[in-house]
Amino acid sequence: MKQVVSISLGSSQKDYAFNTEFLGQEFTIRRLGTDGDLEKAAELLLRMDKEADAIGLGQIKYPYGIGPRYLNKTKQHKIRDLGAQVQTPVTIGSALRDVSFEWALRYIEYKFGNYFSNARVLFFSGMYSYRIAKVMSEFTDNLTFADPILENGIPKFINALDDLKAYAHSAHEVLQWVPSQRLTDSVMPIKAWNDYILRKAMQKASILVVPNYGFDNYLEKATLEELGGKTIISSTVDDDRVAFLKERGVDVIIDTTPKILERVVAPNVLEALILAALGRKRDQVRADDLLELISAQKMDPRVVYPSGSPKRVNRFAFVIHPLSKEFLKKDKSVEMLANFTPPAFLDAVEKVIAYAPPWVYSRVTGIKSPTGVEAEGWLLTVGGTPKQMLAHDPEFTYSRLLQAARMAKRMGAQIMGLGAFTKVVGDAGVTVAKKANIPITTGNSYSASGALWAAADAVRRMGLIKIEKGRRINAKTMVLGATGAIGSVCCRLLAKAFGEIYLVGRNTAKLLAMKESILREDPDVQLIVTTRPDKYLADMDVIVTATSGAGKKVLDITQVKPGCVITDVARPLDLSPEDVAKRPDVLVIESGEIELPGSPEMKNIGLPDKVVYACLAETIVLALEGRFEVFTIGRDIEWEKVKEIYKLGLKHGMKLAAISGVNGVFTDDDIARVKKLALEARNQPIAS
Repeated sequence: MKQVVSISLGSSQKDYAFNTEFLGQEFTIRRLGTDGDLEKAAELLLRMDKEADAIGLGQIKYPYGIGPRYLNKTKQHKIRDLGAQVQTPVTIGSALRDVSFEWALRYIEYKFGNYFSNARVLFFSGMYSYRIAKVMSEFTDNLTFADPILENGIPKFINALDDLKAYAHSAHEVLQWVPSQRLTDSVMPIKAWNDYILRKAMQKASILVVPNYGFDNYLEKATLEELGGKTIISSTVDDDRVAFLKERGVDVIIDTTPKILERVVAPNVLEALILAALGRKRDQVRADDLLELISAQKMDPRVVYPSGSPKRVNRFAFVIHPLSKEFLKKDKSVEMLANFTPPAFLDAVEKVIAYAPPWVYSRVTGIKSPTGVEAEGWLLTVGGTPKQMLAHDPEFTYSRLLQAARMAKRMGAQIMGLGAFTKVVGDAGVTVAKKANIPITTGNSYSASGALWAAADAVRRMGLIKIEKGRRINAKTMVLGATGAIGSVCCRLLAKAFGEIYLVGRNTAKLLAMKESILREDPDVQLIVTTRPDKYLADMDVIVTATSGAGKKVLDITQVKPGCVITDVARPLDLSPEDVAKRPDVLVIESGEIELPGSPEMKNIGLPDKVVYACLAETIVLALEGRFEVFTIGRDIEWEKVKEIYKLGLKHGMKLAAISGVNGVFTDDDIARVKKLALEARNQPIAS
């Protein structure tokens, strides 16, 4: 039976001995702790020479991954040099450690997909974790290194890999001659400030990379506030450390050291085991050999969920804006001033705030899919109302949306959605998607799906139209804004279910082209194109308004048939509360809002709790699915994407919210009242 011995500078209280099998061979593995006594470690090393088949040296400070060689010289280098002189293969495990660092990140990214995409990552030591940082930089730019603070007591973070290189090769050398650490330790205000900014950095990060050497010192002051909900990347995370991290609310632990034995052992033990099993000297095992062995033996990194159940949280951002100057009054200070100033004051505020940079309106948390994946994000506000956006060139709005995209990326969002009029301006998101450094979606695919989802539910609840399963509904429908992004898809959706559809727009050529396109898919449907909807309003059973007229009147509700269901998809709404009040015998719903899964929390956006607009729901669905890609942009929505986002929404627990109108949610009594008035109106004689 072969013997592997680990001589550790760590505590002797953690010593162990056990038998195991590896690569078809029997082994005895022992750990001998020396409680930091270098002389004792050297003595054990000489004693075990020839007695053991391979020796590992534990709790030895690993060499820096970057920087001049002399920086790696420590008081422990003598024990490493002594290890090179004995005949038995001796290793500190650095070769396996370096390979496992890169393997762990690439394996996790491949297995879970987009796991590290745009994550905010804090490295307690970028110089020791340089290999992790180098691989991580392929997936995210949001890297922060605390080396200056923790090594030199200087209150400054490094925020780029190139800056870390500069620090390692030049600034770090100079700082070796500056007694800054001792100085700041004796000056409490500076030390307190460093502790404060480090805690804040931990709170902002989603992933913390903590070296195994010095792990306890790095996190000794960390609390639930700093570690709650975080992902920790480290190595040799034993049961004690798992318990420590669980107590502080850590969601995920990624242990870069493979667990191939019955207990967690350090890289020096595993590398010594490999040397003994292969019968090779330390210098005869290369990185490629280790990688091949890791792959062949399925020595995958450990992913530990301290709570006991898998946890993944993806992040999104969504852009909103005031729909009119009246919305600005939701700010209490603006409302108070508006009550005591002339009407021109609000006009001035509307113009000024349009130039404001984006700001965070609300944090969004608590969204949880039935699949177990969670999503969190931020609602970002740009100040322009639709009136102000139309008063400027599209570039005016583009610049603010690109500012919002940069802000979203800095905060760690992995996808950003455009809401309300921001997805209408100019080329409907195409330019923003090309120039933004984060994937963009307008949400129009789910808006179209949600609109018809809501309309179908409203028609069913009204009960005025006969619906036979498997047959087209014998009713007349109309789409206002039929050639627009959402309107065009609404037409295609309605063509699947209704027998007669009126396509309304301003451009006859586009309407005719759309008609031909729909007929190729559904030749049995009857399509009528018109630029004058008033001619046909009185005959319509269902109307969808999907214009981009920014509040312009597009529909005379007084001409509509009693009992008609109108779905107002436009933002701002095509129908005002005053218009709706004129026809209590008509059901006017505000598109299809979506109820989110889980227990979402956010500031009020004018909808009931848990309910959001479909365009925001699309962004959240993509985040839950881990689809960080440009999904819906431009004025031509892909039919396949409408179907896909609908199915993904169902997968992640999205539901059609209770249909609502200008006065809030419609109850069954409300709908029954509309139906009663409609039936009474239909029985009235036509006025001469």
